[in-house]
Amino acid sequence: MTASTSAAGGREPDTRGDGYEPDPQRWRALWVTLVAGFMSLLDVTIVAVALPTVQQDLHASPAQVQWVVSGYALTFALALVTAGRLGDALDRRRIFLLALGGFVVFSAACGAAPDITLLVAARLAQGLAAGFMAPQNSALIQQMFRGAERGRAFGFFGATVGISSAAGPITGGAILALASGDQGWRWIFYVNVPIGVLAVLLGRRLLPRTPRSGRGRVDLPGVLLLGLGVLALMCPLVLAESGGIERLWWLFPAGAALLTVFTRWQRRLVARGAQPLLDPRLFTTVRGYAIGAGIGTLYFVGFSGVWLVFALFYQRGLDFSPLRSGLAVTPFALGSASAAVVSGRLVERYGRLLTVCGLAGVIAGLGGTALLLRLAPLDLAPWVAAPVLFLGGVGGGFVVSPNITMTLRDVPVRMAGAAGGALQTGQRLGAALGTAALPGLFYLVLGRGGDYRGALVTALGAALAGMAASLALAVFDWRRDRRGKPHGKCPDEVANAPVHARQT
Repeated sequence: MTASTSAAGGREPDTRGDGYEPDPQRWRALWVTLVAGFMSLLDVTIVAVALPTVQQDLHASPAQVQWVVSGYALTFALALVTAGRLGDALDRRRIFLLALGGFVVFSAACGAAPDITLLVAARLAQGLAAGFMAPQNSALIQQMFRGAERGRAFGFFGATVGISSAAGPITGGAILALASGDQGWRWIFYVNVPIGVLAVLLGRRLLPRTPRSGRGRVDLPGVLLLGLGVLALMCPLVLAESGGIERLWWLFPAGAALLTVFTRWQRRLVARGAQPLLDPRLFTTVRGYAIGAGIGTLYFVGFSGVWLVFALFYQRGLDFSPLRSGLAVTPFALGSASAAVVSGRLVERYGRLLTVCGLAGVIAGLGGTALLLRLAPLDLAPWVAAPVLFLGGVGGGFVVSPNITMTLRDVPVRMAGAAGGALQTGQRLGAALGTAALPGLFYLVLGRGGDYRGALVTALGAALAGMAASLALAVFDWRRDRRGKPHGKCPDEVANAPVHARQT
């Protein structure tokens, strides 16, 4: 059995032969990566609440100000797989620290931007830095931890993902409330600077280097093909509010074609014995990877768009301030954080069942929230919905962390960066689809004479459909585990497999 599977009763796995030696500073190093990851993911949503102020202060058009959010998401997604492979090939610690330093510099540039053009340019660069940093987080966890410890570490990582996604609106609202005035939005970016500088200093001291045995070359043609393919798929989605889907629909088939060519190129490299950017055997022979990536992508379609829908409902439908709107969804973040930490300790025992239960909890929580917000008196609606939203958050805490652990646990450490990057790319694509589709559906219902409640219920219903698809995939995987059918090969088999690896 491999080093990534723990023994019964919580004993650490046998790591003989894989060169693993526990780093005595691994838990302190983990917190450095989690703080940096929290900042990068928080910046996906935190800016949304400040867009009206930014637009007014910089005299920007709606299309220009949209790029402050969309541009970050676009360059973030573009960098993930390439950054992960660079970390595997060069040194994860080096890539992480360089990216974190760039993130700090570009955050300061965003805060100091005198006009919308420079702000958008700084946000594009900031997203690129965040995309280079993100896959190193999961790769460093795989490098530093094994067995049950890895599950606990991914539990903290899952809590970070869940909190950062749900806490963006309330954090942005709190900063705007404290930093009053037209220039207050700048502190949304400036707050990253002292935290990021401290993380760089600690990271230089605590983070381990990538073993030289795991390094290799980078597939530059693959970088180009994958980058153009992801760009083609993302562009219409991030520009959806300005008619991007209608104008740029032809990019979807173009992106699919480019990714098909990319896949064939990767298989050709494997057959020749060369090192691909993204090894196809991750999806065909590594146990649980392909299905876990699918679960994560489908989940983020619904999960990411929900917060924009809630913000629209509370701020425009109920005339809440950004801070009050953020507080209304805080129960989900609290439930998600508490459950994610616990789930990291349970995943080795219950496996995919945790994801199944978590998805069922999210569906029940968000479905119940939609029902209560539809029927309860408006002045009491947030209070009435809070316990049910907390339940949904608990469910969410049992989704992200266990799914990351189950998806990456059997990935060879030498592929950890690329595998983490591909997993997060799927999540970013799902998030882009959700953030484009759900607010669009909300406005569609509202524009056809519907009320804010009806628009909210319709949009949340669409989000629940995506989560239900994710649940169906998780149930299929769980039942397959119970029947004892293998998912694929263990890491050592993949690492030592012939280069023409049999497709399953």
